[in-house]
Amino acid sequence: MKTVFINGSPKKKLSVSSYLLGIVRILTRGEVVKEQVRNPKDYERILSSIENADNVVFGLPLYVDGVPSHMLAFMKEMEKFCIEKNKHLNMYVVSNGGFIEGCQNKPLMQVFENFCKRCNSRWRGGVGIGGGVMLNVMRIMFLVYAGLFLLNTITAGINASFPIFAEQLLVVLFFSLGAFIYCLRMGVAISKGTDCGVKYTRILLPSFLFILAADVFFIIISIFQGGIFRGWLRKK
Repeated sequence: MKTVFINGSPKKKLSVSSYLLGIVRILTRGEVVKEQVRNPKDYERILSSIENADNVVFGLPLYVDGVPSHMLAFMKEMEKFCIEKNKHLNMYVVSNGGFIEGCQNKPLMQVFENFCKRCNSRWRGGVGIGGGVMLNVMRIMFLVYAGLFLLNTITAGINASFPIFAEQLLVVLFFSLGAFIYCLRMGVAISKGTDCGVKYTRILLPSFLFILAADVFFIIISIFQGGIFRGWLRKK
């Protein structure tokens, strides 16, 4: 059995979509192929991987309550390919959005369900996750905690550092628990070739705290990546 995981995030690295697909792969048996769609140059390579595949798993961000435009363009080509090659794939989707409500991903799931009908493929379900950016922050926090744990173990010994690390790890796992459970369940369903249903979850953080944290995060990102004064005096 061969499963192709298609990352639909335009980001080159550290995307939430890549992270979530990695969780699904943990319990996916058989041959696994990782692909990423970023521009038309990727189409031929990915379609070649799909030709002898049994399952396709899409991981992508939610853009304006729907599928990103570069993914829609790829899906049109994939539809033609599946019809020409008479492919009948099992298709799964993991999507995430900046909104905290996971059900905000429902329109995207409906798009993929219709896409499967057009491709003569089997819609096997998906997971829609809210607060995707915060999941990425939690992943980075875990890496920071792990680094501090190693440093403290060297300086103070494992007996002193492990209880603190364990507590921090449990906090990260708790907030991401819904995403972990549903993604792992999807991996089991893929291995069996069965439906996983359509499930919606979110980062397990109160909404008012999520909004506050998200505001701070995006302000910092805009300053360092966008430049708070960049372009103000540029000739139009």
